[in-house]
Amino acid sequence: MKVHNLHTRIIPQPRHTLGLLMATLATKNDQMLATDKWPRMRLDKGLVPGSRGGHGPIRYFVSEYHEGESITFTFDMKGFDGFHQFELIELDGERTQLSHTIEMKTSGWATIKWALAIRWLHDAFIEDAFDRVEGHFNPKIQHGEWSWWVKVMRWMMSRSKR
Repeated sequence: MKVHNLHTRIIPQPRHTLGLLMATLATKNDQMLATDKWPRMRLDKGLVPGSRGGHGPIRYFVSEYHEGESITFTFDMKGFDGFHQFELIELDGERTQLSHTIEMKTSGWATIKWALAIRWLHDAFIEDAFDRVEGHFNPKIQHGEWSWWVKVMRWMMSRSKR
């Protein structure tokens, strides 16, 4: 199955400011991901090409890093052939588009996992991350609510850990 999954949000901040937040990915002081709600991103060597890790059961490695601009992770999981990427696009001196893209092909069981669970959890994970980034500059941001399916999937996952 061919997958193109894109999330974007315009943040009223210069790209440099968002680049500083991106540089904290996979650190104990991660300022981009909603680590209070989701598993932390872990990378064995930090934000350098070749560094391996992931978040939760999702495995990948850093394939490209352009400080303050983008970071690309290549999936390292059977049945997931492709990448995901965070990118900062400066719109003007005071606005930046934050985007997250997945481009991949799935095969076998990975297609079923993506369609039934990972896609929905991923979408909620990224929107929570974007809320966190925006919340650094606008404490009154309205956080999105998870769909009933995401709530069910998270409940099932929490039950399986017990």
